[in-house]
Amino acid sequence: MIGNKPTLAVKKREIFGWAMYDFANSSYTTVVVTFIYSAFFVNYIVPPELAHLKNTFWSIAVALSTALAIILAPFVGVLCDFSGNKKQFLAWCTLASVLGTAGLFFVDPGQVGLGLLFLVISNTGWMLSESFIASFLPELATRKNIGKVSGIGWGIGYIGGLLSLLLMFRIITSSAQLDVAAYIDENQLAMIFIALFYALGALPTFLLVRERAQPQPGFANAKLTTLLKAGTERILAMKGLVEEYPVLFRFFIAFMVYSAGISVVVKFFGIYAQEEIGITGSTLVLIGATLQLSSMIGAIGFGFLEDRLGCKSTILLSLLWWLLGIIGIYGLTPLATLFGLSQESMFTVLAFVAGSALGATQSASRALVGLLAHPKDSALLFGLWGTFGRFAIIIGMSFGPISDLLGRHTALLFIMLYFILGALMLMAVPIGKALRSTVNDVSI
Repeated sequence: MIGNKPTLAVKKREIFGWAMYDFANSSYTTVVVTFIYSAFFVNYIVPPELAHLKNTFWSIAVALSTALAIILAPFVGVLCDFSGNKKQFLAWCTLASVLGTAGLFFVDPGQVGLGLLFLVISNTGWMLSESFIASFLPELATRKNIGKVSGIGWGIGYIGGLLSLLLMFRIITSSAQLDVAAYIDENQLAMIFIALFYALGALPTFLLVRERAQPQPGFANAKLTTLLKAGTERILAMKGLVEEYPVLFRFFIAFMVYSAGISVVVKFFGIYAQEEIGITGSTLVLIGATLQLSSMIGAIGFGFLEDRLGCKSTILLSLLWWLLGIIGIYGLTPLATLFGLSQESMFTVLAFVAGSALGATQSASRALVGLLAHPKDSALLFGLWGTFGRFAIIIGMSFGPISDLLGRHTALLFIMLYFILGALMLMAVPIGKALRSTVNDVSI
């Protein structure tokens, strides 16, 4: 569990440096996964003769990278805990993601296999890095401000996502209808700029955040083979870890279910907007910017609210907000008619509503893990948090084949189901009782 004070005095510049990693890696998930490259991949990299499988190909890219992250995250996490070298492992994951992103520059139309390769490399590195940067949170925050600090990190992250989208405005200027060759070239070039954005944005993290993790007794300067052996034994003893953190693992299950709904929104937003509603080009980027802005407001605003209401109540409130947004998108046509708006305008409003819940749900979930995880197991438990989040993505990727079979509009019902089930499961988790046994003044 997180204590009243970190073991070393935390400087404000360290919190800034930590939050800057969210700023940096948000460029990847915003541009590559959610808004720009996802739609470009299914429409221009996948050849016309395979167009009936384009959503499935995208699901394969996400599912494969997710499976790798599931396998690697707990293992690398426990190596971090034993060796005390979290920053080093974070650096390697960052490098993999940056190089994989830059590799997308070389993928031409029809080269689906090469595109899948670089997507898997970049997305796996991004997923692992997300878990490891989160494991620094309990070291930099107290139990009284962890929600606020986590919210500020997510908020700054969405600023990074917003700026990366605005950068796309300057790079992708051609119309696919008027000059498809130029449009393809610009989308490829954009990947180089996103790789640079990611790498340069992450530098403050490595320059400003101090490594507080200490090698566990007997593992100072241990050889890699020794760490691998100890890490394997720790993972094989997972049953004991579940017994040590029963409430946290119950939360992981609920988190996995509602995160499946979030993963669909993040991974298919650009595709849905472009192919179901007909939003393309600068309009899609503008709606993406709107979503990033609302996510930033939600992450920071709910972060301050979180320290008053508690993490569990904040998550439940955000899930209700999600439901309202998805229900609105499902009834987009009659809703737009009711308010006298075009479908594009109504979709933008609903994206703002859903976006404000995005940052809140993710920030509060991360903060809750920080409250329940003991510092000696922080990297491992945040790695497991990431693992359950990756399982959620695999579950959510059923949206691809379901939408190919039933249509995207009908498939939206599955997203609602994930949020409802996740909320019901979370309500049954006795998080307050678990915290009161160790921290009497934490409100959940």
